[in-house]
Amino acid sequence: MKFAVLDFETTGTQSADDIIQVGLAIIDHDYSISQVYASYVNPGRPIPPFITGLTGITDADVENAPSLEDMMVELVPLLNDVVLVGHNVAFDFNFLQNALDRCGYLPFSGRILDTMGFLKILFPSLSSYQLGFVAADFGIVHDRPHQADSDALVTAEVFLKCLDELNALPLLAVQRLSDLFAEEDSDLAWFFDGIREQKEREPVQELGGHTYYRQFALKVDDWTDIEPPRSEPGDNPLSGVSFDEYMEQVQERLRTSLSHYEARESQNQMIESVMTALSEEKHLLIEAGTGTGKSLGYMLPSLYYSVRNGEKVMISTHTINLQEQLRERDIPLLTRAVPFPFRAAVFKGRGHYLCLRKFEHKINRRDFVTPKEDLLTAAQMIVWLAHTETGDDEELNLGSRGGDFWETVASDSDSCLGRQCPWFRKCYYHRARQEAGTADVVVTNHSKLFTDVKASHQLLPAYEHLIIDEAHHLEEVAGKHLGMHMKYFTFVHALTRLFKDSKNGQLPVLRQQLMSSGHEKATEWAYVIDSLYPAMVEVKETWDKLSDMLFGMLPERSDAPPGETGQFSARLKPSDKPKGWTEAEQLENQIYVALGEIVRKGDKMLQEIKDEQDDYGAESLVTDITGLVKDLAAFRDSLRFFIKMDDLTTVYWLEASGQFKGKSLQFYAVPVDVSQQLKEMFFDKKKSVVLTSATLSVNKSFQYMIDQLGLQEAAEEGGLLTSLLPSPFNYREQALLVIPRDFPSVKGSVGDVRFVDMLVDSLRSAAEVTQGRMLVLFTSYRMLKQVYEPLKEVLASSKITVLGQGMDSGSRSKLTRRFQEAKASVLLGTSSFWEGVDIPGEALTCLAIVRLPFQPPNSPLLEAKSELLQEQKKNPFMKLSVPQAVIRFKQGFGRLVRTAKDRGVVIVYDTRVIESYYGKHFLYSLPGPKIEHMQTEQIVPRISEWLHTEAGS
Repeated sequence: MKFAVLDFETTGTQSADDIIQVGLAIIDHDYSISQVYASYVNPGRPIPPFITGLTGITDADVENAPSLEDMMVELVPLLNDVVLVGHNVAFDFNFLQNALDRCGYLPFSGRILDTMGFLKILFPSLSSYQLGFVAADFGIVHDRPHQADSDALVTAEVFLKCLDELNALPLLAVQRLSDLFAEEDSDLAWFFDGIREQKEREPVQELGGHTYYRQFALKVDDWTDIEPPRSEPGDNPLSGVSFDEYMEQVQERLRTSLSHYEARESQNQMIESVMTALSEEKHLLIEAGTGTGKSLGYMLPSLYYSVRNGEKVMISTHTINLQEQLRERDIPLLTRAVPFPFRAAVFKGRGHYLCLRKFEHKINRRDFVTPKEDLLTAAQMIVWLAHTETGDDEELNLGSRGGDFWETVASDSDSCLGRQCPWFRKCYYHRARQEAGTADVVVTNHSKLFTDVKASHQLLPAYEHLIIDEAHHLEEVAGKHLGMHMKYFTFVHALTRLFKDSKNGQLPVLRQQLMSSGHEKATEWAYVIDSLYPAMVEVKETWDKLSDMLFGMLPERSDAPPGETGQFSARLKPSDKPKGWTEAEQLENQIYVALGEIVRKGDKMLQEIKDEQDDYGAESLVTDITGLVKDLAAFRDSLRFFIKMDDLTTVYWLEASGQFKGKSLQFYAVPVDVSQQLKEMFFDKKKSVVLTSATLSVNKSFQYMIDQLGLQEAAEEGGLLTSLLPSPFNYREQALLVIPRDFPSVKGSVGDVRFVDMLVDSLRSAAEVTQGRMLVLFTSYRMLKQVYEPLKEVLASSKITVLGQGMDSGSRSKLTRRFQEAKASVLLGTSSFWEGVDIPGEALTCLAIVRLPFQPPNSPLLEAKSELLQEQKKNPFMKLSVPQAVIRFKQGFGRLVRTAKDRGVVIVYDTRVIESYYGKHFLYSLPGPKIEHMQTEQIVPRISEWLHTEAGS
């Protein structure tokens, strides 16, 4: 086979646009790149400025270039008898067909392959499939992105990489892929079929570390073979070794294995404090700023304590991101540093693990909802199974529809066959559980921590010592888990998986299986199934009606970007139910009654089938359906609890996004105060709980956290240690914070004309002096929107791009990546950009905070907490609103300096920090930057002077 890899640069994306450059790389039969053809093309019209900006191709470049006809004379002979390849090939193919047509040639009728599809299937864990990103990941030099010859050559190299990967796959995986696409009349199906034939002719292959089981190639053996971390149970590697001796050994090993390792004072203090808390069985609140090396600060003492005393230590993080970072970065480092073998296991919520039984079932039955996307996801997962040792969905880059596919194959307790399952010994969830059981230290997340508490500690291995990282989120997560949270789709997904229409869904499949089983009761059961259909259709209609009606009760909020749930929200008060609530109660009652009937009939029938049938296929299906029926029953009870609204210690509210209206509805019922529950569940029960984060103190005091988390009693009785670690960074040298003292103030979430004009002008001049590299944090989306267009306009002439959350498409991580890759850009963000965004180094030089991040006073939880404080004769503003805003302000400030080399400026446009009686709490809580205030017009000269003169000093 001979391949031709094609890439065009064009004046735009529409069919009426013209080609301005062509690149073609020929891959010969021996898989070598034998020729690269490149040519500019004169489009006979000016090139739009944004295309020149993207590609670097100017009108001067194409002025003397060949016309389309002349270029095609050279290109067409190269396309003889080739398979056409491209990255997102449909785009280039359309332009090729147009050009062939315009120049009087026959259309191209050969095979076409897309490297995008190949990358998704063969590299299912790549975090992006953009050509530039893939090239960087594969170590391919891509020096002129968006130039056709460079793109074609890089795409050719990427394609060869895909072929290597395909050849390295076990034969069984290739056969599976070939079978999967066999029913498709596509070039991809033809290609996989050819590779399979070729592979089957090769001599018998080594298994290459794979296990073949039930027609799948897996990377893992039985989890029952997992050995304990140390072979001799009685042989303790730490007996007679003091903590100081252990730390000396660790630091010595770190020095030899890391060239740039240096002991940090604050990290050493943290290690000591955590060790003291563990050994003296006390709780600890410890604030450790960016750069402390927090993860090692708690991992090292935890490992020592756990191995020395044979007592497991549980570590919990807020985000899966941090869990992954511990797995990818910190645990491998510890393996090099710690002088004995240990096991640190990562254990997530059950829905993160693949259920092999469901996956096998889905693929064998080709149970695909959106065939094109689902085929691709299934193919990705077949390849992934040959690589993954965890079966954890975080390793997969599932496309937009992949999430729905995952829901149908994720592990869950209701549909688990346990030891009866033929996949039991290979099961990823049970593997993770077994590893956690034998581990010295287990890393989980806050969500799983609370799910475990609610499941009376059946999920996590027993533990007496707990370390909570990102602890400033603990209270919020506790509320959501100890309360109730459900979405419109939670219910709809369960319903449609049971019954989509008379041919699709688990119930119609079961009906079909029963009828062909010849069982004497089959007709009777089929009759029951038929009677469930109309009831389900009716419940779905009533649910839609109720959701639309509830959406109609929600006012729009100004601080959330469009498309985010929370863009519309409303608190519901038991004492003051909204107009039309009786109608909502009637609709809920109809749902309650109908679901009760469906669940009763369904359960009775499923129990009978279980007792009478002994076929694995049917058993597997019946188990899944039983799980879904359980979900319906749980949903029915949650909805009743929400609509009744009769618990006075609970806050009820609804959220939705304007984009999907009623279909984006989320229901919350959260306890107003979780401090008592946290105290009972953790601080009274566990020997020691360590809470750490970069932002726990307010005004150098931990009192706010002590109150919120229920640690008051421990503090009074001497059971609580606290530690505020000094920052390892020199903030006086590294960060300048300036406040324009004459800046106008704003009431509410919208700025008046004078405020917006002054803000745009000040941001423009600051962005010019810092060459972009600026993050602007807003507290209201409306204000972001007011600033976006005018700022974009005034910065266009300086070639500085403006990116806005909710204005430019893409998730938070995509926008952050675009910001980092652009040479000069300003990124405007609201809510989710205040924390968790990591932009180290040069990419971020200036951080602008437009307003202090107070939560809107009408946010449901804040309002209810304030009412409770008022009843206790306390001041809600000083006890709650200010501390919450200070912690968020510190998170925002923390975006700026991420390493010891970063230098940058923070501009705070909210003059309340210097004018109001509470402003000092904000400034005094920061880790000691240089703080100056001045007239607005003095700011830019000061920034310029500070960045340029003091940088060199």
